[in-house]
Amino acid sequence: MQRVIIAAVVIAVALLVAWLAQRRKPAPPVRTGDQVPDQLDRDDFDLPEAEWLVAVFTDATCKSCAKAVSVASALESKVVAVQTVERQSKRELHDRYAIDSVPTTCVVDREGVVKAAFLGPPKAADLWAAVAELRG
Repeated sequence: MQRVIIAAVVIAVALLVAWLAQRRKPAPPVRTGDQVPDQLDRDDFDLPEAEWLVAVFTDATCKSCAKAVSVASALESKVVAVQTVERQSKRELHDRYAIDSVPTTCVVDREGVVKAAFLGPPKAADLWAAVAELRG
């Protein structure tokens, strides 16, 4: 009889735990911190008079940043200014625009509005197509 009572108590506890686990709400999504600014002050960058700016926010310790810079550099022309913004040398810009992830590439118009952005190294075709479409 004692074994039956112990088994009944164990089963009751297990059922209570299962019931409580089912009622528990899932945790809210965790903010990763990855964000892209909506606006950049063109005076913070070289060649503010250029029609377009491609700003590549990087870090010296980032392994994929060199690829992002290489892809963006191919776009440099009289109409498109390309600037690398390395965290170690331009920390104030990373802080000002809340750049949490690198590489972050922003395609910015003359007024400073971010028209396209890429988190992580962009594929050349995607970045080039975005700039071509915006210039179109």
